[in-house]
Amino acid sequence: MSESSLVHDHSHEVRNYGKAFGIGIVLNLTFVAIEFYYGLKVDSLALMADAGHNLSDVAGLLLAWAGLTIARKKGNSKHSYGWKKASILAAFGNAIFLLVAMGSLMWEAVGRLNSSSAPEPNTIMLVAFIGILVNSVTAFLFFAGSKEDLNIRGAFLHMLADAVVSAGVVLTGFLTLKFGFNWLDPVTSILISVVIIVGTGRLFFQSLHLLFDGVPDSVNFEEVKKYLLSKPGVTQIFDLHIWSMSTTEVALTTHLQMPNGPPGDAFVAELTDELHDKFKIEHSTIQIVQFQPLSANCIRDQVIQKLPNS
Repeated sequence: MSESSLVHDHSHEVRNYGKAFGIGIVLNLTFVAIEFYYGLKVDSLALMADAGHNLSDVAGLLLAWAGLTIARKKGNSKHSYGWKKASILAAFGNAIFLLVAMGSLMWEAVGRLNSSSAPEPNTIMLVAFIGILVNSVTAFLFFAGSKEDLNIRGAFLHMLADAVVSAGVVLTGFLTLKFGFNWLDPVTSILISVVIIVGTGRLFFQSLHLLFDGVPDSVNFEEVKKYLLSKPGVTQIFDLHIWSMSTTEVALTTHLQMPNGPPGDAFVAELTDELHDKFKIEHSTIQIVQFQPLSANCIRDQVIQKLPNS
């Protein structure tokens, strides 16, 4: 069997969001202190509970930041790919954080449905308005990266969800103050939580899919297969695998059957460049074979057949 192999690696430096994470964490910690202080001042259990919820936002930002930082570590003899999957794990953890936070908010809201009293609406509206500003600014810091990095998208969605919750609190506070609708606050909280849970579901399943080496949504497996088969001299494809090494880097390995033999490293280099340009596949490992490669089971069976009878 004649074989040629070339690993082609396009350098893909992930943008450093350290400053954005630092600003977001400081803003949210400051807001937690303000919210808890006013919760004690007006004896609002809801504000104090939400301060605890916003403290979990800080934990979510720290998790995303840690995932991004760890993913940038270089590979070594024990972890040849490095720690790139840390960013996927962080996105998954952020989705869990958000789902648990919204579930807790729903639970608290259901418990207040039968409450006939409401905390001081003016103070709650003021604190919630500060929350809109803090969470909106933090979300904006991650908006650009949310389109291409699942981990950054997790941080963005977390902050955006809290901004929406705070906006709902301001609106319900106003309506409660004007019309005395005490039931509106828990009902609105439940509705907002349901919407956010549904939206977070996509982040949860996307990150879970990537954790199990699923083909990322950004790559069409059949299109890649069709493209490889269209190359001159390629008659069959074997062992085509596409997966995400991190939330921003995609890898591919495959065998291409070319009966006339390997056309040379230049062919493989051009192919990997085109895979990068057309499909955003950063790391490609391509082997050219003249005959169908034997699977591990086939090789084992042949070895067994050649052993002398005992």
